[in-house]
Amino acid sequence: MPRRKQARRTTVRDIRTILRLTHEQGLSVREISERLKISKTTVSTYLLRTREAGLTWPLAPEHDDDAALKRLLFGRTGRPPRDRSEPDFALISRELKRKGVTLALLWQEYRAAHPDGYGYTWFCERYAGFERRVSATFRNRHRAGAVMQADYAGQTVPIVDPATGVIDQGQIFVAVLGASNFTFARASLSQKLPNWIESQVRALAFFGGVTETIVCDNLKAGVVKPLWFEPTLNATFSAMAEHYDTTILPTRPRKPRDKGKVEGAVLIVERWILARLRNRTFFSLAQLNAAIAELLDELNNRPMRHIGKSRRALFEEIEQAALGPLPATPFEYAEWKTAKVHPDYHIEADKTFCSVPHRLIGRHVNVRLTHRVVEIFHDHQRVASHVRRSQRSGHVTVNAHMPKAHQRYANPTLNQMQALGLNGMDGRRMARTGRSGQRHRIGP
Repeated sequence: MPRRKQARRTTVRDIRTILRLTHEQGLSVREISERLKISKTTVSTYLLRTREAGLTWPLAPEHDDDAALKRLLFGRTGRPPRDRSEPDFALISRELKRKGVTLALLWQEYRAAHPDGYGYTWFCERYAGFERRVSATFRNRHRAGAVMQADYAGQTVPIVDPATGVIDQGQIFVAVLGASNFTFARASLSQKLPNWIESQVRALAFFGGVTETIVCDNLKAGVVKPLWFEPTLNATFSAMAEHYDTTILPTRPRKPRDKGKVEGAVLIVERWILARLRNRTFFSLAQLNAAIAELLDELNNRPMRHIGKSRRALFEEIEQAALGPLPATPFEYAEWKTAKVHPDYHIEADKTFCSVPHRLIGRHVNVRLTHRVVEIFHDHQRVASHVRRSQRSGHVTVNAHMPKAHQRYANPTLNQMQALGLNGMDGRRMARTGRSGQRHRIGP
């Protein structure tokens, strides 16, 4: 089967030649097509475009430039609308953040109100031009309720200990919602995992709901392997995400655009909050957070220049209802570790040895430490739980975890009582004296 000859690509020079052959030599469309080796449809189309553009031969001097001639012939298609009423593109941009709303739907609603208004192509071009005129932060559009971005500011705030004069640096945590730019900020004494988790929990409580994802920086305390699609999270951070039914997406290393919203929010917090606090001296973390909360409220209530609405108003309008519900109880911070069960059926947890069922000797178990309890898991099942002591001590043992032989020797006095069949009063008296054979006669 013979190969089909590929059509030749036409140029602006071909258009000039078509006009010259048509007007100077009077050739037909078929004759021009045969001479230039291009299709008759292409020749007819170019002649139609030149007539619609009002071009004559020879071309005017302003049309000698190839780029100008190309823009004149191909820059615009279709006919301009009779009704040139401009849509409210700021409103359109806000509506696009609602779930399920598309630009095609908004154009249909616009044409219903303006039947002779812009066509869909013109509508899209003008909306794209509006987006190019506004700031980069507003152009980075996110669906309502889809994402919360979190990061620490590079700037810190000194906190002076009034008793010792020691100065600590308050670390400023910032979180922002993607659709409304509603912002949260608070200070902590470090960026370690307990402070990171507490700040995340407080941010979700401040917003009053949970987003589908949380985009954060690759904090070493929370992210083990910063892979964008399959990140390996710290067990505590992962448990927090499971508690709130959300997904953690750490950003790629050295890719600040992955969290562009919070990068902008950090800059705003530094300029509108921290800059105003630069001449104040703070003597406690609570005092600093109270000052931040006051200025944060002012920031969220301040109208945004390109939108005409405040962050709070935009949040209440489009994003508050899109957030998932908070769980009944806030997340309780806990640390996880792996331990091997010793031959004496105990594991070490925070300098204290806690017992587990003796059948797990030699096995590896997962240990969850909260402020109140020490929980031990094996194969995703909790096998032991102990009250966490404020002071580090020796061994904490549950009798049920011991083998039967060990249980008989764990409480020898109680075992003697059960063997002799003594009542409670006699048993206590025997325990005090330690002379059971002298105090009681055995047998009839």
